[in-house]
Amino acid sequence: MPEQPFDTVVVGRIGRPHGVRGLATVEVRTDDPDLRFAPGAVLLTDPPERGPLTVVEKRWHSGTLLLQLASPAGEVYGTREAVDELRNTVCLVPVADLPEIDDPDSFYDHQLVGLTVRLPDDTVVGEVTAIRHEAQDLLVVDRPDAAEALIPFVSAIVPTVDLAGGFLVVDPPEGLLDL
Repeated sequence: MPEQPFDTVVVGRIGRPHGVRGLATVEVRTDDPDLRFAPGAVLLTDPPERGPLTVVEKRWHSGTLLLQLASPAGEVYGTREAVDELRNTVCLVPVADLPEIDDPDSFYDHQLVGLTVRLPDDTVVGEVTAIRHEAQDLLVVDRPDAAEALIPFVSAIVPTVDLAGGFLVVDPPEGLLDL
């Protein structure tokens, strides 16, 4: 997947068409899909030339989000073939539209990218360049003198995140940084 701009966050990815009337399945990547995909919501896209898209209709079917979308010109994607052309489009919203997080142990990806990664003894390991959302969240750390490191983003390994200070502390188990 291409990297999204730092002023946006991913909220979903358009999947396969559903039915013949132009509904798209959506892989949800937000904790508030009812807000992010409400009718009338405008979604930025990656690749950018496919959007912005406007949500016309939203419904759930067997746990899958289905959307009817409209093009930037206001034309509804009303056929299976039209929706299939949007497949794998990443849906984005501006960072400025995000609510504040009340939980001090939760972070948006864009808050973590760019932080300096330190060991408990203040040795600099590198810099967070991305977050991978797989079976568990992984920090992608660019290290100047070594290969990129993938560090599980769990409190046992990342005990400190200091957004104001611009760093986080990792206490990796033996061998993690050697992988």
